[in-house]
Amino acid sequence: MLEIRDITKSYEGKPLLEGISFSVREGETVCLLGESGSGKSTLLRVIAGLEEAESGTLWWDGEEISRMPAHKRGFGLMFQDYALFPHRSVQENVGFGLRMLGLPRAEVRARSRSALAMVRMEGFADRTVTELSGGEQQRVALARALAPDPRLLMLDEPLGALDHALRKQLIGELRRILHDSRKTAIYVTHDREEAFGLADTLMLLGKGRIAQAGTAAELFERPVNAWAAGFLGLGNLIPGVVAGLAPLRVNTALGTFRVDACFQEWEIGREVRLLLRPRDAQVLSGQSERENQFPARVQDSLFMGENYQSELRAGEYPLLIQTEMPLEVGAEMKVAFPSDKLSCLEVE
Repeated sequence: MLEIRDITKSYEGKPLLEGISFSVREGETVCLLGESGSGKSTLLRVIAGLEEAESGTLWWDGEEISRMPAHKRGFGLMFQDYALFPHRSVQENVGFGLRMLGLPRAEVRARSRSALAMVRMEGFADRTVTELSGGEQQRVALARALAPDPRLLMLDEPLGALDHALRKQLIGELRRILHDSRKTAIYVTHDREEAFGLADTLMLLGKGRIAQAGTAAELFERPVNAWAAGFLGLGNLIPGVVAGLAPLRVNTALGTFRVDACFQEWEIGREVRLLLRPRDAQVLSGQSERENQFPARVQDSLFMGENYQSELRAGEYPLLIQTEMPLEVGAEMKVAFPSDKLSCLEVE
């Protein structure tokens, strides 16, 4: 369907996008995940035809569309601020793009109603948008983007203005709508939860490049480097140096760790980061001894619903771990991480 080939773009003389290339299959939802300033929204605008790339090309079904005007691409775009007309009815907002296409009034009405039904807002057609909640306005904006039946739907931080509880609720709704409509979609966000919940393919943008691409599960289980693991919030990152091979051993300020799950080749003396996931921590009792153990002191312990999240201090490093029971603040203890649960990552 869509192919992006070697897109380059600068902002104020500094590289923003550097050789971005990827493809989007028919019916697939691709999420572009990155921090503010990573270039993800600019990339979306280039695909939409609202900005020009300095180099690179865009293709749709084998046809180059790099110079094609935005209104001829047949793409739909939904922004974070929704851009709804406040004093028009919901149906008039949804039908706006259809009227711009010059369609007959009856067809505009029918397609507007169909789009509203898709987002479960058919009973709100005659209301003005000022009567709606933030979540309802989000659905109306989505219906407006869907009504012209775009061949590619692009969504730029569409849940960014909503509170966390509503955003979490609407992630599932958005996924249902995208799958039911079988729309090919590109979704831009800085929020890991949104990307993990929506993406068929997730692309992590960093420093103007695609740092890693794959399913959400692949990125979660095998981050490509320490930066990716840190941005995705996967756990504690401890500096270390490779001290031994077969089995892999890493020297750190907390001691020497054995790492069994090794997905690449390392050299002695290589600077690395160890990923210690909070869920894998083992709190040792009494005189218990385990491999990969170290002493720590409890700084805080908070109930998080399904478990307790405890903040520890191990040497100079703050660490987060998850436990089923609360830990006593100030307590000294030993903590271990199983060797088959550790990940050894490149610094970048």
